[in-house]
Amino acid sequence: MTNTRKVAQSAAMIAIFTLISKFLGFLREILIASKYGSGYETDTYFVAMTATVIIMTTIGTSLNTTLIPIFTEIEEKKGRQGKLKFLNNVLNVVFFITIILAILGFFFSPMVIKILAKGFTGKQFDLAVKLNRIGLPIIIFLGFTYTFSGYLHSSEIFGPPAIMGIPYNLVFIIFIFAFAKKGYIEGLMLASVAAASTQFLIQVPAIKHQGYRYSLDIDLNDKYLKKSLLLVLPVLIGSAVQQINTVIDKTLASSLVEGSISALSYASKINDLIISVFVMAITTVIFPMLSRAFSQDDEGQVRKIMGEGINIILIITVPATIGILILAKPMVRIFFERGAFNEVATQMTSSALIFYSLGLVGASLRLMLNKVYYSFQDTKTPMVNGAIAVGLNIVLNLILVRYMAHSGLALATSISATFTTLLLFLDLRKKIGPMGLKKYLICFAKTLLASIVMGVVVYGLFFGLMPLFPNKKIIELIGLLISVAIGALVYFLLCCILRVKEIRILLSALTKRARK
Repeated sequence: MTNTRKVAQSAAMIAIFTLISKFLGFLREILIASKYGSGYETDTYFVAMTATVIIMTTIGTSLNTTLIPIFTEIEEKKGRQGKLKFLNNVLNVVFFITIILAILGFFFSPMVIKILAKGFTGKQFDLAVKLNRIGLPIIIFLGFTYTFSGYLHSSEIFGPPAIMGIPYNLVFIIFIFAFAKKGYIEGLMLASVAAASTQFLIQVPAIKHQGYRYSLDIDLNDKYLKKSLLLVLPVLIGSAVQQINTVIDKTLASSLVEGSISALSYASKINDLIISVFVMAITTVIFPMLSRAFSQDDEGQVRKIMGEGINIILIITVPATIGILILAKPMVRIFFERGAFNEVATQMTSSALIFYSLGLVGASLRLMLNKVYYSFQDTKTPMVNGAIAVGLNIVLNLILVRYMAHSGLALATSISATFTTLLLFLDLRKKIGPMGLKKYLICFAKTLLASIVMGVVVYGLFFGLMPLFPNKKIIELIGLLISVAIGALVYFLLCCILRVKEIRILLSALTKRARK
């Protein structure tokens, strides 16, 4: 099986399961709102949940990122048994660290709640502390989850980590239907603990199938363990820097007209949906393949895998950008405009979405290039690049917010992402030499041409036909879906005519996956 076909099939599986998980997550939020409402109890629960997972989520994702290339390196040098031994060592160390974090969390819970929710006093403050303490086992479960998924991804086993969001959400849904009672929010936090446990438990059979058997052995002098700790630090700093960027954006938006923060939040979620479902699926599959090629000192294979990944991302994000530019306002109106979300909110959100979409290609390629650096076990360059992105974003924010209000903040994010992606390309060229830039530009030009034609077709269909029908949201939704479906068909046909190699392999792989 070719790399492109393998990437396509695995990424399709991950994307499908991610979409299912997101749908179940959306259903979970609706059920929580219907059972507990939106007020005292839910505010307290969400703050307590944030206090529980905020640190471990950052540490866990950083750990997962750094473990994959190290697992791959160990397998190349010491075989599967050496890799399993390292997994056991990491698991014991992670368990020890998460136990300490949970104990510290128990004692420092009141302080954490005060920082996250200054307005909580009296009974609400006490309830938040209680809920936070109930949820502390989640920290331990997340440690196991990220360690297991790092091992499985390094072995190019993507199924169990991909589906773990499904049982997680199902636990909530079953609890709310069968056991939830208004006034007993503690039960929801207990359900959260049970749901978190499923994320690592569903990976256990695959780990055992690899031959893993747990033991209490811990080797703190393991050179690979020390290497992991050194590599994870820059990733943690990079993640913290990105959080600062988000805080600054919200701070500046808070000084604008009411609704600016919400408009940016909704627009960002729509834009990020494409990245989290499709681009993350591709980079998840490609990362261990890159790590393996690097550990084998095969720079030719590294360039080939990276090139295929970049072209596949261009095939997805270029038409997505054109589609959002054309359909931003009707998309926001159909999915959000109801109740308190009025026409003004639709206009503000769609404007932010348009400017966020301009950086979709850059942000997606940056995610891909970061994985390339991580596969080289270089976590410092993405960290420095992230700091540059934040610095540039702050400067552009201060300039553009004066003339474009909240839309300027979205545009600043897009410019920053695109510029720093170019910097990553230039630095990578110094590391590995010529990367075949001409092939990327040809692929980009072909997909852009096909996307523009697709955009003209979609615009003509939607805005030409909708005035002929009654002004109802269900009809507008059907019109939107039909226009998008026809536009996608036109795009894929044009890509085939223009001989975009990856599109034909993608279609073949997806068809094969669908048949299975």
